[in-house]
Amino acid sequence: MSTATSSRPSEEPVRLVHVGLGDWGTNWERHAIPPVPEVDRVALVDPHEPTLRAAQETFGVPDAACFTSLDAALGAVRADAVLLTTPMTTHVPFALEALAAGAHVLVEKPFAGTVAEAREAVEVAERAGLTLQVSQNYRSYPAPQEARRLLRAGAVGELSAVAVDFRRWDHDAPAGASRHYDFPHPLLFDMAIHHVDLLRMITGRDAVEVYAKVMDPPWSRYREEASAALTVEMTGGLVVSYRGSWVSRAPQTAWAGRWSLEGSDGHLAFTSRGGEGPDDDELELTTATGPGAGEPRRVELARPALWGRSAGLRAFAAAVRGGPAPETTGRDNLGSVALMEAAARSAASGRVEAVEQVGQVQRVQEEQA
Repeated sequence: MSTATSSRPSEEPVRLVHVGLGDWGTNWERHAIPPVPEVDRVALVDPHEPTLRAAQETFGVPDAACFTSLDAALGAVRADAVLLTTPMTTHVPFALEALAAGAHVLVEKPFAGTVAEAREAVEVAERAGLTLQVSQNYRSYPAPQEARRLLRAGAVGELSAVAVDFRRWDHDAPAGASRHYDFPHPLLFDMAIHHVDLLRMITGRDAVEVYAKVMDPPWSRYREEASAALTVEMTGGLVVSYRGSWVSRAPQTAWAGRWSLEGSDGHLAFTSRGGEGPDDDELELTTATGPGAGEPRRVELARPALWGRSAGLRAFAAAVRGGPAPETTGRDNLGSVALMEAAARSAASGRVEAVEQVGQVQRVQEEQA
């Protein structure tokens, strides 16, 4: 019998079951969860017992709070919510299991490989009145947040073009020695999902169609695309140029990439997530008129007490405790999944592919009106 609870008094910490204790899951335990006192992690779950035991020893968790199945954990401990840091293909099955038990869900990106899979979990959560949030942590950094604010304020006039570059070198391991080489769509699903989600956040628009061209060198050890160029048409006719690579020897960008946003009256350039914290974020604004016209001006950015995954976890806890819905709900994330699904189809077909419209454009436009 499940001991999950769907509501939580606002003054008590959210009791969280954490599923998935691989490298990224243990990183959550070490860095993302401890700064958030609104959460009490009450159990660890990993179906691979050696991985579970390693995490148990590292974090000093008693046997009674360690499980090899989510069902066993929810049957043994009182829990309000479940955090999923498992492989993408398991996200929706685990989310459905947690939701069926009455638990709220925070799931790592990428939410799912298809809109159909993601939508199933979204609809189950909505029918049950439970929070389903996707950890799109790049939104919680100061440069993209300030870029969104400046665009909304008309600082560059009417937005006319966006270009995003992401360049990293992740190719030192020999063939067969890196799990990343075998990820499904290691650029599009594992990394570019961050960038297209930022694109939707900053512009307030969703994608209409996309053309994706894989640019892998013949020596790439990746099973699927390690580098690609995307041309994306957004609502309102905005065209976005995106280039990303895991096998680039060019100067490395920050994890959120290097952004250029051109408008009728100016230009925004920013970079974000150069390190773990917000201090490396930078943003420059160039205006066409007024004092300093034509000269890039460094904009002072906020320095939040919490950022990234911890900020998202705090927003999740607030929602579980009866507060406002988080920004990165599962329903909102359907727009990001839809763009990545279409990009993967385009990379395979060699054609421009339509992006499934999932109901977000009207909502965003209404908020901006």
